[in-house]
Amino acid sequence: MKNRPFLSRINNWFVFTLLTVIVIALIVSSNILIKSLREKEAERIKVFATALKILQDNQQKSSETQELLFAILTENDQIPSILTDENRNPFIFDGSSRNIPKEILDNPEELKKLISKMENNYDPFEIEISKGAKQLVFYDNSKLLNNLRYYPYFLGLFILSYLLFIFWFLRTIKKTDEGYLWAGLAKETAHQIGTPLSSMIGWMEIMKLETPESEGVYEIEKDIERLRTISERFSKIGSVPELNDLNFNETIVQNYDYLKTRISKKIDFSLHLPTYTVLVPHNKILMSWVIENLVKNAVDAMKGEGSLQMSVFERNKNILIEVKDTGSGMTKQQARNAFKPGYSTKKRGWGLGLSLARRVVHEYHNGDIKISQTEVGKGTTFRITIKKA
Repeated sequence: MKNRPFLSRINNWFVFTLLTVIVIALIVSSNILIKSLREKEAERIKVFATALKILQDNQQKSSETQELLFAILTENDQIPSILTDENRNPFIFDGSSRNIPKEILDNPEELKKLISKMENNYDPFEIEISKGAKQLVFYDNSKLLNNLRYYPYFLGLFILSYLLFIFWFLRTIKKTDEGYLWAGLAKETAHQIGTPLSSMIGWMEIMKLETPESEGVYEIEKDIERLRTISERFSKIGSVPELNDLNFNETIVQNYDYLKTRISKKIDFSLHLPTYTVLVPHNKILMSWVIENLVKNAVDAMKGEGSLQMSVFERNKNILIEVKDTGSGMTKQQARNAFKPGYSTKKRGWGLGLSLARRVVHEYHNGDIKISQTEVGKGTTFRITIKKA
């Protein structure tokens, strides 16, 4: 089985953990900042309440002292505050409230609701005045602090969205690069096969002239034709194929007849087709490649002995092709990774067959291919779904 190197997986987890720690650190630091600002505002209100107390003191104050007290009161231009008696009845005079909308000050019911809300958020500051009477200063968060309360969550959401975008972007680039790589590899393979294939075709014609009735020549000719088909398959990867073929039964039967004579006689290979003609727009050459890949994988999984069943049936507006074997089966992790490029459970496998099969079905035929059922020691069922004509 081919997997990513252990150190590579460790590095990925390290990057993920590092980014997670950074996001959490930003949220925690933002909450600490907000807590600090809340404490600063409480201190400002305490100074504000003290100024109110001194201003209401009966003792004579110098003009400089009065100016300082008024400066302290007017300096609060952000924090909502209001002065009430000890029974929570608000005072309505100049300087008794700050940063409260006039429409609320003019509405006694709304003003009481606001005072109740302030009390729920913060305990009021008490001011002791003459004759043992008390006054209360109620306050609430400034608009800035209220907005900053949601800042850590918006920041975390932004960072998460950014990371998801980066993940999607890099994954798209990787898929594009893989697509160009497979297409280039396939076309180069077709080119390399083409040269000796042309020579073999020429020699085959000479052999047919010498021994026209030879069964060996006939079988070699069939294999050469198969090589030509394989070369054409590779040449079509990376280009948009034409979906001209319609008789799907014919494509399946041709693949079945060819593969049945080339797999182990110990494998019970059976085909189940509908009794009527199945019409599906497809490319016969590429679809044959997909079927051949699935059958060869099944044969390898059974180690040359077992039961292999290929079925075609209709469901709703789709045609389904199932390849079911009685081989070794897969674990859940193997099933999840089966279609990934470069992944293989075989020591000699390149891990390209199922990846290219998926590309042919998904991108060229707008269909779906998946492992519909698998169990270790009991076998695997691959399912292809394509829309019918």
